[in-house]
Amino acid sequence: MFAHAIGFDDAPFVHGWRGDVPVIGTVYARTTLHGVVSGRVRRDGRNSTAELARLVNQSPEHIQLILLQGIALAGFNVVDLHALHAQTGKPVLVVARRAPDLDRIRVALLTRVPGGARKWALIGAAGPMEPCAGVFVQRAGLTLAQAQVALEAFTVAGRVPEPLRAAHLIARGVTQGHSRGGRV
Repeated sequence: MFAHAIGFDDAPFVHGWRGDVPVIGTVYARTTLHGVVSGRVRRDGRNSTAELARLVNQSPEHIQLILLQGIALAGFNVVDLHALHAQTGKPVLVVARRAPDLDRIRVALLTRVPGGARKWALIGAAGPMEPCAGVFVQRAGLTLAQAQVALEAFTVAGRVPEPLRAAHLIARGVTQGHSRGGRV
């Protein structure tokens, strides 16, 4: 069903950083890397949806699926999954190794992050994290069964799909000078 995907992850940044953070996207045909895109999003900002849509829309037309390593980039720059789906015409699948601690996230957003109430509403609008193929997912524009098929198609080893694994490794490598395998 899904043969071409783009996966995004943000680069590591130091605690207290308040500027832009690099975001890396890897374009895959099945399990083969075909391209890399990069952009920047504001730490705890609100431009992640627009930046990801820009990167996807300038990428090859054959992309069929957008994969995200979590619903937020650069701290709490929360992606509006439904807006990203609408702006690109591509289904969006958020992948996390474990279910998030929503109570802790809510408290952090509402007490420490500018625009936290809006960001908390975006997380709620994305729907609950659902177990799927050994990970947890949120989705826009695809069913849970389609999410399972996509995860199986793009996962080679472990539980994280290759586009996300590669985006994570590249983001770390270009910002810290090295990357390492292990858990992403």
